[in-house]
Amino acid sequence: MKKLIEIMLKENILKKDSISYLVRHRPNRLDINFANLIEHKFLEVKTVEEFLAKKIREGVITLSHLEKIDGMNITRILNLVAKELKMEFIDIDEVDLDMRLFAKTPYKQLLKYSVLPLEEDDLSITIIFADPLNMEAQDVMQRIFPRKPINIAIARPRQITEYLQRFEINESVKGLITNIRDDLKDTSMEEKNNDESPAVLKLIHIILRQAITSRASDIHIEATEKNCIVRCRIDGMLSQVFTFDKDIFSPLSSRMKLVSSLDIAEKRKPQDGRFSMVVAGNPYDFRVSTLPTLWGESIVMRILDKSKVMIRLEDAGMNESNLRKFTDSIDVPYGIVLVTGPTGSGKTTTLYGALNAIRDVRDKIITVEDPVEYQMNGIQQVHVNAAAGLSFADALRSILRQDPDKIMIGEIRDQETLRIAIQAALTGHLVLSTLHTNDAISAVTRILDMGIERYLVSGALVAIQAQRLVRKLCSKCTIKDTLSQKILDEIKEYLPEDYQFYKGEGCKDCNQSGYSGREMISEVLQVSEVFARLIAAGGSKEEMTELAFKEGFVPMFGDGITKALQGKSTVEEVFRVARL
Repeated sequence: MKKLIEIMLKENILKKDSISYLVRHRPNRLDINFANLIEHKFLEVKTVEEFLAKKIREGVITLSHLEKIDGMNITRILNLVAKELKMEFIDIDEVDLDMRLFAKTPYKQLLKYSVLPLEEDDLSITIIFADPLNMEAQDVMQRIFPRKPINIAIARPRQITEYLQRFEINESVKGLITNIRDDLKDTSMEEKNNDESPAVLKLIHIILRQAITSRASDIHIEATEKNCIVRCRIDGMLSQVFTFDKDIFSPLSSRMKLVSSLDIAEKRKPQDGRFSMVVAGNPYDFRVSTLPTLWGESIVMRILDKSKVMIRLEDAGMNESNLRKFTDSIDVPYGIVLVTGPTGSGKTTTLYGALNAIRDVRDKIITVEDPVEYQMNGIQQVHVNAAAGLSFADALRSILRQDPDKIMIGEIRDQETLRIAIQAALTGHLVLSTLHTNDAISAVTRILDMGIERYLVSGALVAIQAQRLVRKLCSKCTIKDTLSQKILDEIKEYLPEDYQFYKGEGCKDCNQSGYSGREMISEVLQVSEVFARLIAAGGSKEEMTELAFKEGFVPMFGDGITKALQGKSTVEEVFRVARL
């Protein structure tokens, strides 16, 4: 960055007075970079983009240098470079790479020169280069594909690195893929059905083990026009792990259906199944869903780790204040405690943590879930089955005749279930459940909107926790970060006098993402006597919010900024999940 700014000064694109002004007036910890120069109108965005594109063309900097420049739209610059060099810019995430072409190329050469073969037609072969000016790389690729001329394309170097890392895993299963194809050609195997191929079973084990060691929550196996791709949801984000040729999808999907007790021949209707397997020495349950798609089927497996059921609330990531409030709330003898948030925000894990905390041999605890995700000793778990006529409301009515002390309802979906839950809370039971709302105070208005009388809500409600999961910074590649003045102005009410933010640079351990694992951010609204009276008296959401802040309520966004200041996550992540 410093070198580029010096070149700009030398070429009179930037004035020394501008740098001097920023040095004198910059706020706390604000470094001098292109983003700040543009923000203070010392440079135009277009000028910087054209300057960077020119320096790439001249060989002063490489495409890889662009990844380290903060505050610039790299895609626009790469498009400019491609236009000037008369090449094509490719967003690799938006194309279907030809795996047959990849199989013809020695992996060591791809890695050495940071290149990716994209596609082949009758006239030429398109190859993506991280450095389009590297003549040696071009010569090597031309020798590998001597019969057709090469079309050079460019892409973000980080994308090329990520895909090469994925293909490194593909290299390790090349032998298995060959075995699967041999089994498909074998007539004796055809008689037995291709799903019985031992190579397919080994491939499934590799996929499951790779997903679990990557801490994935879901595995997606999908058929595309050219390929069979395997993606894993890691820390809430989908990441492509394997890419196979299209012919591998059929035996793979058939075997998955077989182990899940699904109909192998049925490809026109969605199906749901389940299976258990020991992977890397630990038992896991897998919930399987299939869906017909344009190019075949989509198979999604939810990984249910049995060890997660033993999570303690202290380990869930709540800050000390919220943990104390929530723990105090679930220790009451009766009332309703709600956990709210969107799908995938860790609500069920929090409920199981709460059950662990209050579990006692002197109490009868019953749960109603759809489905029962984790089996837990010492409590009775009921699986909702709408097809058999057992809904949440039906199960809840029956449970109340079972003399329970504490009840956990997987999700409140309708007024009938909510009404029974509140009645149970008012008649001496502790009820734990989840609700889909954006924040804690909105849950109160949602309950009232569902038609529950105010006096019932004010009498039954004990506390509401709203939560989200933010990605944690990778401990191996965390570096200090400088935020733009615009973002600092937005979060200034949460900033101490002296502060420092951090970001993940990206490394092999975190798959170049800069993040590893997830951390909870939350807000806990305890319903005090004064707050209960306000609900009963018909208080508006604005009045409830004002009273909550008076009583010491800290919003989830504030909790997120605190986690970012502690170096646990980034402000970008907090904005992504918690900015309403």
